[in-house]
Amino acid sequence: MAPAIRPEMPSAQPRAGYLGPEGTFSEEALLASTVPDGLEPYPLASIYDTVVALRTGEVAWAIVPIENSLEGSINVTLDLLAGEAGDVEIVGEVLLRVRHSLIAATMVELREIETVITHPHVPGQCAVFLRGELGHARIVPASSTAEAVRIVAAEGRREQAAIGTGLAAGIYGAAVVREGIEDRDDNETRFVWLARGGLVRCLDEFARREINLTKIESRPQRGRLGSYMFFVDLAGRVGDAHVDEALAGVGALSQEVRVLGSYRSASRSRPQAP
Repeated sequence: MAPAIRPEMPSAQPRAGYLGPEGTFSEEALLASTVPDGLEPYPLASIYDTVVALRTGEVAWAIVPIENSLEGSINVTLDLLAGEAGDVEIVGEVLLRVRHSLIAATMVELREIETVITHPHVPGQCAVFLRGELGHARIVPASSTAEAVRIVAAEGRREQAAIGTGLAAGIYGAAVVREGIEDRDDNETRFVWLARGGLVRCLDEFARREINLTKIESRPQRGRLGSYMFFVDLAGRVGDAHVDEALAGVGALSQEVRVLGSYRSASRSRPQAP
C-alpha cells in the first residue's frame, strides 16, 4: 500500500531531497541542474531515506544516483524503483563529471595517512592511486563521500583522510591533499530526478477500464523542474461511460485535464486506384 501523501509544505521553495550531508556528489548534481533558489536542497541520510521522503511528501522532488560509468548500476536505487517505490517515477536525468579528491583535516604527507574513509563505490574508481600511492592505508566505508570528509575534519587526525568532493572540503574546513585521483577522466555518474507517480496512477484509470491508449507524449512545463504535461490519444469518445469515468478519475489526480477533441480516426487503408 502506498504511503499517505502529506499536504504541501509551507515553504518558499519546494524541497528537493538528496543523499547528504552537504557536499556530496548528489548535491553537486542537484545544484548543477536547478535554477538558483528554485528549490530548497534537503539532505538525507541515505538513498533509501531520500526515496522514502519523496513518497511521504517530506520533499517534493528527489535526486539519486542510478549509474556510474566505471562501477555500473547503483543497485540500491534500482531495487527501490523496481520494488517498494513503485509509485515513484523518473522525470529527468543529470550527468555529472566525477572528480575525486584526497582530503584531510590539514595538509599531510601521503606516507602519514593510515586510513582512508569514503563511500564504498569510490575505491574502485580510484584504484590506481590507492594501490600505487596509498597501498599501505586501509579503506573504511562511510554512508557518503561528504560524511567521510565531515568525519575527517571533525576528528582532526593526521593519519586519517577521506576521498570526497572539493565542495565538501570547503564546507567542513578541510584541506585538499590531492585533486583528480580518479582513474579515468571520463568518469561520470548519471543521476535521476524522481517525483511521485501521478502518471502511473493516471494511466491506471484507463487500464482498469480497458481503454486502449494509441499515443502518449510528454512535454516539460516551463519554469518547473520535473513538472510535465502529457498528451494522450485513446480509442473511445467523450460521452462513452467508461471514457467519461476515466477522465473524471484522471481529473482527480491532476492539476488540469483538457479534452482537445473527440473525433473519428482517419482510415489507415490505402486508397483504391480509380
